[in-house]
Amino acid sequence: MEVNPNSQQSTVTPTTPNTLGNVQRPGEYLRHIRLNQKRELADVSQALSLPVKTLEALEKDEYTALPEATFIKGYYRTYAKLLGVDASAIIQRFDEIYANDTGLLPNHALKDSPIRMMGKLPGSNSGRNKKWLKRGVLALLAAVVLVLLVTGVQKWSAKRHQAQATAQPQSTVDVVSVGQNAASSGDELVVKFARPTSVKIVDSTGKVLATGRQDSSLDLKGVSPFQIRLDDADAVASLSLNNEAISLSPYTVNGKADFRLSR
Repeated sequence: MEVNPNSQQSTVTPTTPNTLGNVQRPGEYLRHIRLNQKRELADVSQALSLPVKTLEALEKDEYTALPEATFIKGYYRTYAKLLGVDASAIIQRFDEIYANDTGLLPNHALKDSPIRMMGKLPGSNSGRNKKWLKRGVLALLAAVVLVLLVTGVQKWSAKRHQAQATAQPQSTVDVVSVGQNAASSGDELVVKFARPTSVKIVDSTGKVLATGRQDSSLDLKGVSPFQIRLDDADAVASLSLNNEAISLSPYTVNGKADFRLSR
């Protein structure tokens, strides 16, 4: 038979079969399909939301590097669906070879899985222990911070009081002088202090003659009786009404004096 040299010869492109071979492994079969479709592994990873390492283990049928069989079957089904091939034969072949590769049944429980890639099951004792341990550490840290804060406040308060004690005392008393309309026959109240203390003196008309902290003598005029309050009675060196010395002992309780004084 003669062959026409000008005639075009048909080219035959080998294709990967759409059925799983008798001795072909599931991952190997899917890899051939992917390569035949000119898909990159990274594109498949993005489409299936699976790590590249997981896909590599699937294509190499490395089941000890993957989680339990239930998950592997799920990976195979989604991979086969993406490539447009039947997953039932893949799952059947997987069930046949999984026990030989791992020594486990294809439907074994997660506790028997060679790798705990999926982490601890919710509610496990280990998970609860870690959670309580974390809470205990946080509580301890909070207690330490609180103690440091309280200690810092106490030190700051002590330094402030010490500074106030050593500072030069200054008079902060407000003395209300008797106006020109006050009666000339008003009573005279004289108070002398040995050390600073807070005072409040009001005459019978309700006029405040002195209030606040004082460390020097007061010479006040008003109408008796006077309402007198001293936070520290021992700080008063002397008190006189119309030049008559008054003893504070009868009016002092727990170091304080609060009384009415009349002529």
